[in-house]
Amino acid sequence: MMRPRAFGRPFAEEILLPVKTGFVALALMVALLLNLLPLSGWVLLLRPDFIALVLLFWGLEHPRKVGFLPAFLLGVAMDVAQGSLLGQHALAYSALMFAAIAIHRRVPLFGVREQVLHILGILLVAQVVVLGVRLATGSEFPGWWYFLPSATGAILWPFARHALTAPLRPRSERKEI
Repeated sequence: MMRPRAFGRPFAEEILLPVKTGFVALALMVALLLNLLPLSGWVLLLRPDFIALVLLFWGLEHPRKVGFLPAFLLGVAMDVAQGSLLGQHALAYSALMFAAIAIHRRVPLFGVREQVLHILGILLVAQVVVLGVRLATGSEFPGWWYFLPSATGAILWPFARHALTAPLRPRSERKEI
């Protein structure tokens, strides 16, 4: 049987402190604010969907704590903020949460590289859902660069996972890192 891994090295079952609802809400609000930062140029092309990344983390780590309702509501908030068709991000984030919940027991058993590939696939599916809705409503295909944020999000996955689990580690383990 494969042992769980953290940043590429095996570790004994990592025991984290219980997650508080306030911390989950704070993480989702910070992700929403990062998504709403006004950026332009090539930085906008590379910016990952932080809400999708944080929802994916909580869907994999605590699927009963964060479910479809926060994903749907944050999707509607993104649609309103971007002035896009109402429901396209809500549908994409709901599909993302479904995928995260479906594989939440399997992903922690893999190393970082394999986790990144899983995350890349799920982020790409969410982007394809948004793109499909846009294309169905008459928009033009934006080009292949449209999928760069999924790759950036997958690259940032190990750092996001570490940042979101750091406050949940017991104090004795935090000093060793």
